[in-house]
Amino acid sequence: MARTPPAKDISRIFTLFAAVVVIATLYFARVMLVPLALAVLFTFVLTPLVSLLERIYFPRFLAVFLVVVLAAAGLGIAGWTVANQLIDVTYQLPSYKSNIKTKIDSIRSPKSSSRFDSAANAVKEIGKEITETSADTAENASAKASAKAKGAVAPPKPAPVQVYQPASNPLESFNSLITPLGSAIIVVVLTIFMLAGREDLRNRVIGLVGHGHLNVMTQALNDAGARVSRYLLMQLLVNTGYGAVIGLGLYFIGVPNALLWGTVAGLFRFLPYIGAPLAAILPILLSLAIFTSWSQPVETLLLYLIVELSVANFLEPWLYGANTGISSFAILFAAIFWALIWGPIGLLLSTPLTVCLVVIGRHVPTLSFLNVLLGDQPVLSPEAHYYQRLLASDQPEAKQVLEEYLKDHSLEELYDSVVVPALALAEQDRHHDDLDAITEQFICQSTKELLEELADKTREADTAAQEGATEEERTALPPASERTPVRLEPLTSIVCLPARDEADEIVGLMLAQLLEKSGYSAQAIAIGTTAEMLAQVKDSAPDIVCISALPPFALLHARELYKRVRSLLPEAKVVIGLWKFGGDPAKATVRLNIAGDDKLVLTLAQTVLQAGVFQQLGATSQRSEQTVVVDPTKSK
Repeated sequence: MARTPPAKDISRIFTLFAAVVVIATLYFARVMLVPLALAVLFTFVLTPLVSLLERIYFPRFLAVFLVVVLAAAGLGIAGWTVANQLIDVTYQLPSYKSNIKTKIDSIRSPKSSSRFDSAANAVKEIGKEITETSADTAENASAKASAKAKGAVAPPKPAPVQVYQPASNPLESFNSLITPLGSAIIVVVLTIFMLAGREDLRNRVIGLVGHGHLNVMTQALNDAGARVSRYLLMQLLVNTGYGAVIGLGLYFIGVPNALLWGTVAGLFRFLPYIGAPLAAILPILLSLAIFTSWSQPVETLLLYLIVELSVANFLEPWLYGANTGISSFAILFAAIFWALIWGPIGLLLSTPLTVCLVVIGRHVPTLSFLNVLLGDQPVLSPEAHYYQRLLASDQPEAKQVLEEYLKDHSLEELYDSVVVPALALAEQDRHHDDLDAITEQFICQSTKELLEELADKTREADTAAQEGATEEERTALPPASERTPVRLEPLTSIVCLPARDEADEIVGLMLAQLLEKSGYSAQAIAIGTTAEMLAQVKDSAPDIVCISALPPFALLHARELYKRVRSLLPEAKVVIGLWKFGGDPAKATVRLNIAGDDKLVLTLAQTVLQAGVFQQLGATSQRSEQTVVVDPTKSK
């Protein structure tokens, strides 16, 4: 009996088939889809202007008409200016012929000149042979003609071969009918109708795909519109400034038609990755042809390099990073993908289209893979990234994950939010037999080493800060005779006791570090037999005992250990730490049989705060015991 394929495999096959169909549709229907996509792009760009005119009481149709006419006029004027200046450049090129020849001669060395001469002679010889062959062919043809005149029988003429030509694609025939001018008219008409009825189109899209998910679709459309509009506005401002800087630089260098090259640089930069190099080729070649020295061409090259590197590496990441929401790899991949499907227009539309895909993947759960593949948000959380690097035996990168997180967070937050959850993941894998003993040992040993390094660095930083603060306070302190003596509270001693295994011990080490950092006398007991660990606790005679347990597997051990600690040290306070516990703390307290002043905590930060509470309670009770009752009649 054939096994029925699982639903998950069928879903994957259907997703793959749908992706193939969508890509094929985008390619074969590009004749109709490209004008539509351009119209949507212009709608995003022009909508803020139309809304501005409507706010000052312009009618909708008049506002749309004015904005579209102004945009078309601006593009037409820019195109007309560029075309005229290009014609002017082509007229001037013949006058630079002698200068180009001089530059070519200047880069020739004697050896290279001889090589050029030998190459030229070889070309001449090849040309002579071709000429002779042509002459021989002409003589043979004349001989055949004379033979035919004398009555010779001419060879039979071969029959022509019929080559099958398939019927043309209807879309290709439609493409041949639409001229660039016709495409421009279609884009303008679509843009006008989209601007005039943008609310109606929005509602139709929501009604089409948002049935039962109105909130999700509304958020997705608002997010996509805001991101695309901000991105296009930022890109327009950046590219305009880029073209202005290039034009001014070329003007001061002395390159003619600087306005043309600045405009070309600004326009070409809308094409990702290839636009800026393409815009720089002609001005650099022109500077080589115009100037007799090499300084101006070098200055032109440096101008393009410096401006492009500055904008691409500093300005654009700062402006675009929070607006697009897509990664650098996604931008490159999208540029290649859309260029292969739609050509140069696809390259122009690649980033806005990718922004829309990322937004859809962010709001639609079934398409969340788009956000994972194309988005700029971290795919792995810090704790998962740290654990994954340890699984790969990559301790340096795991250390880098901790150090990066520590730059913006405290040591307590690092331990509670990264290291403890990573150990919880390791515990789950170990108890599910997904983690071998060697990898488990490597994870534990590496984590201990990294914790020691982080603790040393934190101590050094705290010591340096205290020394600096002491030096500043020393100048602000009053004289010694005027200072009020300060009585220090007795130091509280704390012992961290692991409940079950080495992971509990590692969390105990972290807790001991944090407690020492807060001024307590803390000791972490190494994992061993219950009798050995309790003997060390009894010898230490601590004020507070903290039982470290990673649930759910250490929960029963923590309860048994708590019972024995309570009977062994009845005067000590006990804190049970259920790290990364997701259940109800009240129910866990009842289940662990916690009684009296003992407490249940869930994080290391809570444990440090609870130690401070216990210390204050102990100090208060100690002061109350030492209080002497004074007779109020004798006080006078």
